[in-house]
Formats: sequence, C-alpha cells, structure tokens
Amino acid sequence: MKIVVIGGSGLIGSKLVSSLEKLGHEVIAASPQSGVNTITGEGLADALTGADVVVDVANSPSFEDNAVMEFFQTSGKNLLAAEAVAGVKHHVALSVVGTERLQGSGYFRAKLAQEKLIKESGIPYSLLHSTQFFEFVGGIVQSGTVGDTIHMSPANIQPIASDDVVAAMTSITIGLPFNGTIEVAGPEKIRLNELVQKYLGLKGDNREVIADTHAPYFGVEINDQSLTPADNARLGSIRYDEWIAQPGNLR
Repeated sequence: MKIVVIGGSGLIGSKLVSSLEKLGHEVIAASPQSGVNTITGEGLADALTGADVVVDVANSPSFEDNAVMEFFQTSGKNLLAAEAVAGVKHHVALSVVGTERLQGSGYFRAKLAQEKLIKESGIPYSLLHSTQFFEFVGGIVQSGTVGDTIHMSPANIQPIASDDVVAAMTSITIGLPFNGTIEVAGPEKIRLNELVQKYLGLKGDNREVIADTHAPYFGVEINDQSLTPADNARLGSIRYDEWIAQPGNLR
C-alpha cells in the first residue's frame, strides 16, 4: 500500500513511518520540512496521488485557543478535500483519550472539531484516542509551574510510551477502516502529581509539587475519569519505570 503520514517528521510520525516501511509499504513522510503543508495546501495533491491510506498525526505548533482551532480546522479541511480528489480509501487520525470530556480547553475543542470534520467527510476512517505520552511529562511540568512550585491535579491518568502508540497506529493503518474510535493507554494508572514528582526526582529537580484538585490541565480542571480510558481500551506493555530507565528517555 501507499501510505502518506501527515506529520511524518514528529515523534509519533517518524516512528510510524519506520514501522510501516519495515512491513514493506510505500510510505511518504509528509510535513512542511518535506514540502507538504496542510495549512497552505503546498505539495498536498502530489503527495496524495495514488495513496491508499492517509494517517494524520500532525499537531498544532500553538496551543492558544484561536490558533489551535484555526490549525486543526484549516489543516483538516484541506487534507480531507485533497483525499477526496485523490480517492483515498482510509483516513486514520490520532487524538486524545477524554477529548469529548474536556471541552473547557481550547485544545480539546479543536481536536473535537477535527474529529467532526473526519466523521462528516464521507471518507472511511479510523480514530485512535491515546492517553498522554511518557515523553510529554516534561511539557506537563512546564504547564503547571507557578513560580518555584508546580501545581498538579491528583487525578488518575494512564500514560503510555510512544512505541506502544505506534504499535496500535500501525495495526489500525494496515487494517480496514472501522468508522469509529479505539482507545489505547499505558498498562498502569498513576496520579498526575505523583508522576510529576517521580519525573522531577529522577532529574534531580527539588521543586515542590503541590497536589491541587483545582490545578488546570491545559486550561481545564480534571478528575479521575477525565484522562483515563474505558475498560475495553487497548493497553500497551511498557511501564513508566521501564521506559524511564532506558538511556535518553529522561529529558
């Protein structure tokens, strides 16, 4: 199959390209760096010519409310229109567990708008909702920093290694479209403030982590159900302690 990965130079995209190539597929790693821009439309038609599947794992460069909505709506409309012309048979997209429950956040409103475009496009699709990547913990720390302290919700989350996300994405991409959503999560739950405390401890960062039930997660308060999957979710196999012990993973 010819598969185009939008966002093919990013964390998930680059690993997915490699995974699909190892299976013998023709894979195009599409990104602005390679001359394919879903915002301007540059290079999109050429990249999609003859494509069987398009996988969208691109993310907005800004999480500001208006900017992120503009990104996902413009990118989504341009991409889906080009797919319709090219006769793409399967659209696969990566989103976030809890998107529909976190509509107080501009980012999650934009992701839901992206999903709506996909569902209404008429192109057969598959959506994968993932929990937070282990690689994203540093960004979560930055989002909760207040002066010399870090305010974090004690809500349960179920984070996952990017390699486990890629394994699920690979399976979905080479399979038939199911016109629905599958969730994937890590093998164990942990409270968000405890995850951050562990991360800081391993980095030798002595800043205080304050467990605060009102601390926002990218603009919205969360509880134990906000970022955790349903009981039928696919589970990865890599535990955080195993992942963090691998050279280069603690950043």
